[in-house]
Amino acid sequence: MRNSLYLTTLGILIISCGSQQKSIKSKTPSKTTTPQAVVPIKKTEIKQDEGEYYKVNIADITKNDNTISYGSIVSANPVGYKISKTYFPAIGQNFRQRYVILHYTVLNDEKSVSTLTQQSVSSHYLVSTLPDKEIYQIVDENKRAYHAGISFWRKDQQINDTSIGIEIVNLGYTTDSLKNRVFYPYPEEQFKKVAALARDIVSRYNIPATNILAHSDIAPTRKQDPGPLFPWKRLYDEYQIGMWYDEPAKQTFLNQILTTNDIALQYNNPEFVSKVQQQLSQFGYALTVNGVWDKPTKQTIEAFQFHFRPTNYSGIIDAETLAILQALIQKYPQK
Repeated sequence: MRNSLYLTTLGILIISCGSQQKSIKSKTPSKTTTPQAVVPIKKTEIKQDEGEYYKVNIADITKNDNTISYGSIVSANPVGYKISKTYFPAIGQNFRQRYVILHYTVLNDEKSVSTLTQQSVSSHYLVSTLPDKEIYQIVDENKRAYHAGISFWRKDQQINDTSIGIEIVNLGYTTDSLKNRVFYPYPEEQFKKVAALARDIVSRYNIPATNILAHSDIAPTRKQDPGPLFPWKRLYDEYQIGMWYDEPAKQTFLNQILTTNDIALQYNNPEFVSKVQQQLSQFGYALTVNGVWDKPTKQTIEAFQFHFRPTNYSGIIDAETLAILQALIQKYPQK
């Protein structure tokens, strides 16, 4: 019984999704070799013909407001009275779903299903490693899943409230003999599932490119997922999803940085450090501007590199990383 409780607790700690509690730590691969007992999942019968559904936008979708919430209509049922939809729908409403957040589970397929459905963490969708055509939905899109935890992006906090979470089965990383992290790749069929799912969600809810993010983007001091091997550039190039910089703009900024030699001459200058911190904050990250290369700043740079410069995720600012950051700020300004 004691072993069972220990392993169940371990599953909660290592899963990518976080609850709002501050005590959840960054993901670290499990080192135990003892098999985990999987709790049988209780199946609930879903009647396909029950309920009312509305799947049409009623206003200018480019404004991302004044739209019907896609999906089921949940109504009251007061005793002795009838709820009439004669005047349904009102113009003054919008989507709850404004973000898509990608995660990895740090668990295998079986344990990912068990933990995300039987524990206090969850996501809306789970994408397995199996080379099939199935994607598991485990939370209603109109409901709030517990996947983002304490989080921030641009002016928004508590991203669970406004997001759809996609968990991807992936073991995260191991460490080699030199204590370097070695991340696990994503199978091609799995990537295609994630991309097709994300494109469908983004299209239905008109989610802007700036709101399609990694868990590490919205919680850089706590999380690393989905890591540097998730192919964000392919997602952008092949499916037109998410953010990516324009190469000519990056090259222009890079030439300016190399010409002025800013980084080499000013790297430890508090004014230069503050400038980099301000630019990371301007792009969207939650970061205190204090002129110091402190741990949160290095973790934020690393999260940025995971997403936009995966060939070098040292957590140290260099000319190319800074040029990419400036090109992205230019392309995706905060409104």
